[in-house]
Amino acid sequence: MSKQSKAVSLISGGLDSMLATKVIMEQGVHVEGINFFTGFCVEGHTHAIRQKDKAKPKRNNSLWVAEQLGIKLHIIDVIEEYKDVLINPKHGYGANLNPCLDCKIFMVNKAKQWIEENDFDFIITGEVMGQRPMSQRKETMPVVAKESGADERLLRPLCAKNLPATLPEREGWVNRDELYDFSGRSRKPQMALAEQYGFVDYAQPAGGCCFLTDESYSKKLVDLWETRGHKEYTLDDVMLLKVGRHIRPKANFKLVVAREEGEGRFLQGYKKDFISMNCTSHSGPLVLLDGTLSDDDLHLAAQITARYGQGRDAELVDVKIQNTDGAEKIIQVKPLLANEIPQEWFV
Repeated sequence: MSKQSKAVSLISGGLDSMLATKVIMEQGVHVEGINFFTGFCVEGHTHAIRQKDKAKPKRNNSLWVAEQLGIKLHIIDVIEEYKDVLINPKHGYGANLNPCLDCKIFMVNKAKQWIEENDFDFIITGEVMGQRPMSQRKETMPVVAKESGADERLLRPLCAKNLPATLPEREGWVNRDELYDFSGRSRKPQMALAEQYGFVDYAQPAGGCCFLTDESYSKKLVDLWETRGHKEYTLDDVMLLKVGRHIRPKANFKLVVAREEGEGRFLQGYKKDFISMNCTSHSGPLVLLDGTLSDDDLHLAAQITARYGQGRDAELVDVKIQNTDGAEKIIQVKPLLANEIPQEWFV
């Protein structure tokens, strides 16, 4: 008997990787999943925090997909390694701070290392030719295979018939006739295949969990880099940029203002790392201050904090300032008017 071939599939949590994995499993190949955690793809995190998102699934979609498929999933932390991909992308950024082509090359390369270490035969991705403007164009798909080092061990089951036959196809590990020729941005073929397999619950087909594709998030990250004077970041930085209203009145500091109760609870966990403010004479949001502030800066920050509380129309509002060591003081301020907070302060 011939040995059963083994493949590892890059599981993003989306529909495409779910389908690509199922297509190969149907051919009798042993498939396990792999997911690389960069810190920038945690949609379940924000859904869990915000009250307005309470109806959305609080789940890790990669784990959920693996469970639906009945396969083992390996989640690998690449936060530190990924920094160089984001900060110095060889192939540049997309519309925002998304280094899509470099990101795909990086992840396929990591998967190549994994199959070598674990005696697997090839790699599966859910890529579809023409679907993404950077990493999934006809001219860039060969770049991913070559620069990742995966070469002919990289199989894209959903668009394989639009590409030259790979090693798994030529060796007979998979039947090329049972692969697909999907192309373009339409998701109708994928949705039809999902229905064929009986998949009725899956992440939005046209969606994506990478915050780096989001214009607002990218703007906040650029602001962070520019004010710090370098492009280093931590996982806490990544998480905090996803939460709250970010206001920078001066170059030396910004406020992170909770927009709702859920965000306020989340920001509570950072009170030992940042000076914090909240109104005591009226109800209002928790605010974190990032930067080095003078007494005048603290007064301005307190006026902004008062503006976002229930005392916005009051003559004076009491605002508590708490340092990272727990020391507290209360000051009285006049809330700023809406027209006194210019649009350019909003990051």
